[in-house]
Amino acid sequence: MFIGILCALGAGLLWGLVFIAPLLLGDYPGLVLSFARYIAFGLIALVPALFDWRRIVALRRADWIAALKLALVGNLLYYAALATGIQLADAPLPTMLIGTLPVVISVCANLLPGHPSETVAWRSLALPLLIIAAGLMLVNGSELAHMKQMPHLPHGSGAGRTPADYALGCAITLGAVAAWTWYPIMNGRHLKAHPNLASSTWATAQGLATLPLALLGFAGYGLFSHVSGGAYAFPLGPRPQLFIGIMLVIGLLASWLGTLLWNQASQRLPTSLAGQLIVFETLAALLYAFILRGSMPPPQVLTGVLLLCLGVLLGVHVFQRTRLRAASAA
Repeated sequence: MFIGILCALGAGLLWGLVFIAPLLLGDYPGLVLSFARYIAFGLIALVPALFDWRRIVALRRADWIAALKLALVGNLLYYAALATGIQLADAPLPTMLIGTLPVVISVCANLLPGHPSETVAWRSLALPLLIIAAGLMLVNGSELAHMKQMPHLPHGSGAGRTPADYALGCAITLGAVAAWTWYPIMNGRHLKAHPNLASSTWATAQGLATLPLALLGFAGYGLFSHVSGGAYAFPLGPRPQLFIGIMLVIGLLASWLGTLLWNQASQRLPTSLAGQLIVFETLAALLYAFILRGSMPPPQVLTGVLLLCLGVLLGVHVFQRTRLRAASAA
């Protein structure tokens, strides 16, 4: 369990990087960032695939179908929906919705457990989840207040935004929440059903499965942009060197290495606990945001962070106690 928690922490720290890319590349459409990120992920995955080719070719047809589903929903659809939701509704509302993922995943995993051993009594799970939810509300509430006071960037401009834009952005971001609720649950179940499947092999397989989907999406966006006369300079945009560099960095660290670490965590931890540990991504994104701002978090944010950490620690204790009881009963 300790190794699994460390792996989840590492994945969260790396996944937090993806929230920086739209800030550094504010003049690039969200869909382009999603497709480019996963093209980079797929190209990077070709390298470990060469060294791991024996296990890659040994994967069954069912494994590749699962990898394609996970790549489509948990990679492309999630990040495209998140980026588009931020553009339509501005950053605060999507951030609040995405911040509920640790609670939503834990509840869904406990409602529909993949194995009886993953079920935890609601009375035991309620307190950690309530504390995590309170921490997320404090953190996101502070961010909402901060962003209302800040001037909008060109891509997140509130000028001309209508209530319909906000509603559509909310709906699309809920799609991102649904995608990333489904992904860790189904990914964890596939890994637990195939314990001999190496985490590195599975991360590489998802990268290989993502590559053709991302290439098709990127080409489709280019065609649409050409036909509609869009302003984006397809394919590499106005700052190609920075764009390529950031995409390669998050493709390697956030996508491939982050997926590898998360697979390790999924194999070692109950799904409900792993869902709570996605809170590390929220904390990492928050840390990186304040580093970019060059400012200290306000007291409300620090209080929320403390509540998030307390909720995670209580969740670890609950699942550890449940596992010890199950072992003693056996």
